Amino acid sequence: MNIDYNILFFPDVEKGKQDGKLRMRIRWNKNLLNFNVGHRVIINKWNKDTQRYKRNATNLKQVLASVINSEIQHFQNLIDDVFKAYELKGTMPSKDEVKNAFNLARGVTKKVKTKDLFFYYDQFMEEMGVMNNWTKATFTKLNTVKSHLLSYNPKLKFSDLDINGLTKLVYFLREEKEYRDSTIKKYLGFLKWFLKWSVRTYINHNTDFESFKPKLKKSNSTIVYLYWDELMKLYDYKFTSEQTHLERVRDVFCFSCFTSLRYSDVANLKKSDVFKNYISITTVKTADALKIDLNDYSKEILKKHKKYKSEDNSALPVISNQKMNDYLKDLAKLLKFDREISNTYYIGNKRIDEVLLLHDVISTHAGRRTFISNALIMGIPPQTVMQWTGHSDYSAMKPYIAIADRDKAKAMEMFNKK
Repeated sequence: MNIDYNILFFPDVEKGKQDGKLRMRIRWNKNLLNFNVGHRVIINKWNKDTQRYKRNATNLKQVLASVINSEIQHFQNLIDDVFKAYELKGTMPSKDEVKNAFNLARGVTKKVKTKDLFFYYDQFMEEMGVMNNWTKATFTKLNTVKSHLLSYNPKLKFSDLDINGLTKLVYFLREEKEYRDSTIKKYLGFLKWFLKWSVRTYINHNTDFESFKPKLKKSNSTIVYLYWDELMKLYDYKFTSEQTHLERVRDVFCFSCFTSLRYSDVANLKKSDVFKNYISITTVKTADALKIDLNDYSKEILKKHKKYKSEDNSALPVISNQKMNDYLKDLAKLLKFDREISNTYYIGNKRIDEVLLLHDVISTHAGRRTFISNALIMGIPPQTVMQWTGHSDYSAMKPYIAIADRDKAKAMEMFNKK
């Protein structure tokens, strides 16, 4: 979501005075807000075109133009960050929301009458979201946790989240929501993030969460990926003229399989990021700067879509993640990808073993996993693969290495045939 907003810096003209208060005015969606920048400027030394104080000038208090202009730029950067955060959240902010977020970003706090936990939860998201440039996915995850807390207790207070209260929350998520232990553990991680912030900012003095460590059984997640022959079957499939939407999805997914890029990075890939033999990107999730070599398959996909045009100069015709996941499942059914996928998880003490079909569980996540798994199976050293994927922790590669070792052993068995 793009928010059209305008920023104007100007001095207030006061009758009989040669200087005026410097203000910042923001307009968006029929809203208008004014902020005092904190300096006075001499009117005839103000440049309306650049909206900056003229070079080498000083105000009546002998404050240098460089100091004033630096503060102007600081204000502009903060307000840009505020609107960027709301663009990522996909919501149009109100006047109060922009005002509060901007004041929080510059360290100005104001006592408010509303002091319930959920008010501070929103404040946490605004402050940390602006400070850390959260992605839309992070906002979505934090909002999901908030909705579960509201469902658990709409009048929840910090004091309710003692050991007993947290235990009841885990019970609620397990029994009422029927969430897996791994999901509950993830939600508790986000909740503790918020609670640590609340203690650090002196809003909350209840620290029971620090010692709360419920027994949540963790099962090794099944890595869903395409075997090489499945990938080739998908890559070589000939679509009809009525299946062009599936063909585009196939191309984007296969590009991920041949480069290790996450969906968010493929969607963010610009033509200017593509060079003759490699692509150079900064990842959306981790902000890693990566140089990924192109192979014949990834080059062919880029060449095929070389004439693709979009407003943001995208390299490939990427659609929404949700829609792409739907089409990927259709593709997998079309190609009869009905290989069984075993998965085990826990809900409390109950172990659940399920067998699913590949075409029911495939998603954009499988693209990156397909690259890593096949690269290791081919014998490419893990440290080389990590340079392409951006993994900095070797432990993150262990599940993939286990897959490679298992499949290599199966391949060796072929030599036993007589």
